[in-house]
Amino acid sequence: MSDYFNVSDIFGECVFNDTVMQQRLPKKVYQKLKETISEGKELDLETADVIAHEMKEWAIEQGATHYTHWFQPLTGVTAEKHDSFISSPMANGKVLMSFSGKELIKGEPDASSFPSGGLRATFEARGYTAWDCTSPAFVRHDAAGATLCIPTAFCSYTGEALDQKTPLLRSMEAINEQTIRLLRLFGNTSSKTAKPSVGVEQEYFLVDREKYLKRKDLIYTGRTLFGAMPAKGQEMDDHYFGAIRERVASYMKDVNEELWKLGVPAKTQHNEVAPGQHELAPIYEEANIAVDHNHMIMEMLKKVAERHGLMCLLHEKPFDGVNGSGKHDNWSITTDDGINLLDPGKTPHDNKLFLLVLTSILKAVDVHADLLRESAADVGNDHRLGANEAPPAILSVFLGSQLEDILNQLVDTGSATHSLEGEKLETGVKTIPDFMKDATDRNRTSPFAFTGNKFEFRMCGSADSISEPNVVLNTIVAEAFSDACDVLEKADDFDKAVDELIAKNATEHKRIIFNGNGYSDEWVEEAAKRGLPNIKSLVDAIPALTTDKAIKLFEKFGVFTKAELESRAEIEYEGYSKAINIEARAMINITSKQIIPAVVKATVEIADSVIKVKEACGADVSVQADTLTEIQKLLKETKESLKKLQEVVEIAYEMEDGAKKAMYYHDSVMTAMEELRAPVDSMEMIVDKDRWPYPSYGDLLFEV
Repeated sequence: MSDYFNVSDIFGECVFNDTVMQQRLPKKVYQKLKETISEGKELDLETADVIAHEMKEWAIEQGATHYTHWFQPLTGVTAEKHDSFISSPMANGKVLMSFSGKELIKGEPDASSFPSGGLRATFEARGYTAWDCTSPAFVRHDAAGATLCIPTAFCSYTGEALDQKTPLLRSMEAINEQTIRLLRLFGNTSSKTAKPSVGVEQEYFLVDREKYLKRKDLIYTGRTLFGAMPAKGQEMDDHYFGAIRERVASYMKDVNEELWKLGVPAKTQHNEVAPGQHELAPIYEEANIAVDHNHMIMEMLKKVAERHGLMCLLHEKPFDGVNGSGKHDNWSITTDDGINLLDPGKTPHDNKLFLLVLTSILKAVDVHADLLRESAADVGNDHRLGANEAPPAILSVFLGSQLEDILNQLVDTGSATHSLEGEKLETGVKTIPDFMKDATDRNRTSPFAFTGNKFEFRMCGSADSISEPNVVLNTIVAEAFSDACDVLEKADDFDKAVDELIAKNATEHKRIIFNGNGYSDEWVEEAAKRGLPNIKSLVDAIPALTTDKAIKLFEKFGVFTKAELESRAEIEYEGYSKAINIEARAMINITSKQIIPAVVKATVEIADSVIKVKEACGADVSVQADTLTEIQKLLKETKESLKKLQEVVEIAYEMEDGAKKAMYYHDSVMTAMEELRAPVDSMEMIVDKDRWPYPSYGDLLFEV
């Protein structure tokens, strides 16, 4: 790998993108494919055959020997089955290399072992992957060689979505239809499509690989189940935006280069708040492609880390006592001719379309706060949301002083007459030019914040697919737009109806707006007075999927059926129970086989030294004896807590009801895990570091 390269020369070189298609496909074939992508027209098999042939030829030139339908089942990671381009041996001993339109469009992986939540019986194995032509194919280079990866949806034999992509595409169609419907009412006849644009900020930790391999908890669960805080954590704030260490900088350089080759527009990189924590953010893209690219980013972060003797941790809370990792979902709606519906303009009080869009989104978030919260819920995120980190588990919307002032005018008088303007920022340094501030500050404690021309949904977990939050956002906003169109299409006086609808939305849903400190106890009390839900855990959030309100919403727009929603709820209950079961059994294993033996050995050595010192010179050994007594006390607590954890795990394992089982894991097993961790972490602070069986937090966080 060269030290210097031109980004424009390598960007997208491994992608079957629009430029490649224009060069390689016949003009009529290219035009048909573009119509399929932009207008949703069906692609005939003859056209698909031509595309498949050229895609195969291009991939072989890239070194590819195999192709795979790359899809996103409900496991939380991507999946793939590889097939070579070899078709059949010839009489001369050679083989034909072929790839048909049928193979491009449809695949058939065994679906029996993927989560289906009861949609499919185990013996019903057939499932289909279907080519998503809106997301470009790419060639991935790794230890397996080069593989043509074709982004696909994954559905059951009976048509239900078994993946993350299918409902996302459905939700994008829903919001496109309702947005265009709204734009037509405002006289826009030029925009043909409107799609959500998404920018995903990805946080992660890096640790030394050798140290990682000595931590069974990290290997099994992705987070540390034990660990005492080192003398220094993040309290000095010196890691945040600090100079990037050489080893990490080299890693980031390689990650960027690999992502750029795959057409991922990686742009921003920096140190995050916690020691060992970093962030990568790409440029905004169409939601579907942004979701695919985020999966590619997560895979690349992990793959490149191993080359550098590192391990990338994507778990939301790999270390207790320092910040965990999230994933900020920056969301807006953009038309094909470049209109951003969330751009307020210079005088937002006069921008009626923007105000209607804004207040409709407020309505959507208020009405469906439980669904939006559920979309960001997972096992790891339970350690962040509503705990001692941003954002809180309570859904609220930050608008800033300018937009809040406009909404207050609407609520008070029914119309807005002015917009607050930014003031000049004066630094007091003559050599630094003064400049105009934005009209509004930012609020990092808000879970759903307006940030100039987009909303930033800050609740999402770092290891999660970003698909589900965007499915919910797209659908609830589509519903709000639909409701608005239903009113406006019947109005005799359109302008008056728009003004009334904006004021109505602002008045009825102003409770969701909060510009203050989302970390404060006062906000928790205030939110309760406002009637805002405070959903603190995944198991508390899952029921939101199957309420009558949710079923009506998703079925209206064809995003989920009732059966699909019920299946996803069951999958999430089961996934939660399995994850906590693995964590609990890992704690039992580590405590029984590593910690207790190591501490027992240490106490024996201390006891022997006490006896020898006393026999040799009769010296005072009270300090040694006190240390031994303290360790023995903690060791006894550890043994008792271990026994309790073993008991509750066995009870949980035998339970059958999915929801009750998950709740028992949350209430009883997690509590027992915390009780076991406390004495173990205390012993780590007493027992000699050389005798402790695994690397400490200090080793992991600061020695990279």
